Amino acid sequence: MISRNFVLFDVDGTLMDAVENQRRMWHEWAGRYGLDGDEVYGVALRTRPVETFATVVPDEDPDECLALLHELEDEDVRTGSYGAFEGAAELLAGLPEDRWALVTSNYEHRVRGRFERTGLPLPGLIVDAAAVTEGKPSPVPYLMAAEKLGAEPADCLVIEDAPSGVRSGLAAGMTVWSVNGTSEVGAHRHFASLAEAAPHILERASMA
Repeated sequence: MISRNFVLFDVDGTLMDAVENQRRMWHEWAGRYGLDGDEVYGVALRTRPVETFATVVPDEDPDECLALLHELEDEDVRTGSYGAFEGAAELLAGLPEDRWALVTSNYEHRVRGRFERTGLPLPGLIVDAAAVTEGKPSPVPYLMAAEKLGAEPADCLVIEDAPSGVRSGLAAGMTVWSVNGTSEVGAHRHFASLAEAAPHILERASMA
């Protein structure tokens, strides 16, 4: 059997520059519950929304918490100011359509809305927060993406910007490269920007 290389991308902070948007939304969400925005945002960076709610507002109805977050994030998709990182559009357009996917802690409809607004090409597969029972840093999201692509974990390259995502990819037995910002401990390689990593990603994806 011929081995093929697959690329699995995180979205926010990796392909999409939406960090300030996320920070603003979580601060607004926290304010509705009388909580400190920085503390809530710190938890949200490490967990899926349902896990964040269980940590910061354990006595509140998680469905109501999620409904408010969805309201804030959907509004941001329509009106927020954000964009793709330099080189993202060219990188994604240069990958074989059946060899890459998005693995995100966000929700698919929101990712699609942002990609459409910024002109980024969409893959055939998006593994989002609703698709898994365990989010990053669990290996479950990346393992699910590999399974749906028909790929072996060892043939997958994960592109991430956050510690939880790096740990998720490593736990799944995949090669992990970190991009943007400071180097993530544990990643096999680090690039200061997505644009710097792009030619190396394309080269790896083209290898049999």
